[in-house]
Amino acid sequence: MTERWLDEIEMRAWVAFLDTSNLLQRRLDQQLREDGGLTQPQYELLTRLAEAPGQRMRMAELALALVASRSGLTYQVTQLEKAGLVRREACAGDDRGVLAALTEQGVQALRRAAPGHLRVVRENLIDLLDRDQLVTLADTLGRARTHLRTAGGDEPRRTGSS
Repeated sequence: MTERWLDEIEMRAWVAFLDTSNLLQRRLDQQLREDGGLTQPQYELLTRLAEAPGQRMRMAELALALVASRSGLTYQVTQLEKAGLVRREACAGDDRGVLAALTEQGVQALRRAAPGHLRVVRENLIDLLDRDQLVTLADTLGRARTHLRTAGGDEPRRTGSS
């Protein structure tokens, strides 16, 4: 099979996506470290727990939601546990199941970091686009995300330090 190289427009879209995601990630990382002493994966983990029923989730479900390997998630939970932001709990009715639960300190860490996080996201992406562009972006990236999540086969590669 012959490889189909990216044409000029496809390459522009690809490079714009890469550059934008990398630049935005860098700004978010800086803001989160300054405002909350957190990494982006840690902030995302705390946010998922805050939104979950009872502010807790099974570790396996959390790994899937975060697109993280189980070992990467375990590393992040361990770091957050040491900081007092998360605790592990046994899963009722399942001896093998483990829950990650948000602590009050974790809630406070989110409250400190969230305003700056929102500001960076708004200033560097959301507020630069009009409503139609946001809908197109959400639909387009949502389609790619659905494809990647359902394509299967690969365990996520994001690890403890990313």
